[in-house]
Amino acid sequence: MSNLHSNSILILDFGSQYTQLITRKIREIGVYSEIKPYFTPLEEIKKLNPKGLILSGGPNSVYAEDAPHPDPGIFDLHIPILGICYGLQLIVQHHGGKVQPAGRREYGRAVLDIVDDRDIFAAVSSNSQVWMSHGDSVSLLPDGFSTCARTDNAPHAAIAHSEKHLYGLQFHPEVAHTELGKEILRNFALKTCECDGRWTPENFIQQCVQDIRQKAGDEHVLCALSGGVDSVVAAALVYKAIGEKLHCVFVDTGLLRQNEAKEVTDRFRGFFGAGFTAASAEDRFLGKLAGVDDPEKKRKIIGEEFIRVFEQEARKLPEVKFLVQGTLYPDVIESVSPTGGPSVTIKSHHNVGGLPEKMHLDLIEPLRELFKDEVREVGKALGLPADVLGRHPFPGPGLAVRILGAISKERVEILQKADAIYIEELRKSGWYDKIWQAFAVLLPVHTVGVMGDQRTYENAVAIRAVTSTDGMTADWGQLPYDLLGIISNRIINEVKGINRVVYDISSKPPATIEWE
Repeated sequence: MSNLHSNSILILDFGSQYTQLITRKIREIGVYSEIKPYFTPLEEIKKLNPKGLILSGGPNSVYAEDAPHPDPGIFDLHIPILGICYGLQLIVQHHGGKVQPAGRREYGRAVLDIVDDRDIFAAVSSNSQVWMSHGDSVSLLPDGFSTCARTDNAPHAAIAHSEKHLYGLQFHPEVAHTELGKEILRNFALKTCECDGRWTPENFIQQCVQDIRQKAGDEHVLCALSGGVDSVVAAALVYKAIGEKLHCVFVDTGLLRQNEAKEVTDRFRGFFGAGFTAASAEDRFLGKLAGVDDPEKKRKIIGEEFIRVFEQEARKLPEVKFLVQGTLYPDVIESVSPTGGPSVTIKSHHNVGGLPEKMHLDLIEPLRELFKDEVREVGKALGLPADVLGRHPFPGPGLAVRILGAISKERVEILQKADAIYIEELRKSGWYDKIWQAFAVLLPVHTVGVMGDQRTYENAVAIRAVTSTDGMTADWGQLPYDLLGIISNRIINEVKGINRVVYDISSKPPATIEWE
């Protein structure tokens, strides 16, 4: 993506929980952005040649002995810099100002009073809501800096050195609670940094196709096609680049939703013809997973077996050297910090953290830099069907991470039936398209129940529905009580082995969307 990347904003990560949101907001404006750790060498930053820098927030205090600091040479690059929260305090301290513990910590909503509406505050209304999350504050501004905005608790809520194009915000413009945050970031990216806003789905497709052709050359390529949005869009991009040299392989792990293997096979065999293969590997996966209840071990096993099945299929084809996967940016973020920086690992994904150390196929991951909403936009620009693009996300390990505890064929079938009823009722009620993701989880507990005149001691199942845009944050879906009642009643009556249904009302964070 070198051409699109040359017009970019670089974000230095100091460990903020919101760093990924900064990236998304900048991209929504039409400017490519990526994240690097705060300790990225100056020479590497120069090679990336960004048109501006954003210093993220973080959990540390800038005056602490072990506080993270970037290479001070970034302030001599003569490009605009925006510091957010901790980033603002870094700018202040580096230029001779003073930061100290705030008289009163500030977390949550505040009202912003703008006193200088130039530069990044152009056309931004005063008295708008912003989101604060800080325990330190600026007590003395450096020479040459001025206050642009304040709140009741933060006299220097926004600062600027207009000549040097240095800006700082004590609040977080990247979160939805800051009403005009996107306008502030747009001013910084498009006006101050003079980026051209060419990060669009159409431009991404054009550049991605060129990159795939350059990497694959004349080689044949194998694609891991699950039928989900990510793998379908990835396959469509590679097919656009190399045509019939693409060979799509769908693996039936035995851990898919009810009737999914047949539906995916029927649909994509019709599209790819001889370029589509369905590999039946249910016994292989269930055998390897027998007795395993640790979720990380499940993911590692599944990642290993996926690759081995693809290698096996590749040996049936001439000169296959590459494997396509629909890996997304959130997969990378949650598996291993993509920055090498302070962010923590949440969980491994089968196609990132679960990959075996030794592979005989090189990877092509055209979506690795994209969020889920960006993938859907790319798919729309490629002309893919709406029902494919609107499909709820489904984890690569499948039902293995929705069956808590040990996996068996019997437990898989129980969950498949419960999940199918849940999704069917969501579709009938019109709620399926209002929800970003919905699924059932088989819990590792048995509960007492009464069915007819008999005591039962059977499985409990949890149902989950969330609203989100990219999977990085999510709110629980507020399904109507009567709909929940219909779903619960049907599952208990129709699925032998379940006598209790519970509804998950956790948001992300602090919970994750999936249970494992």
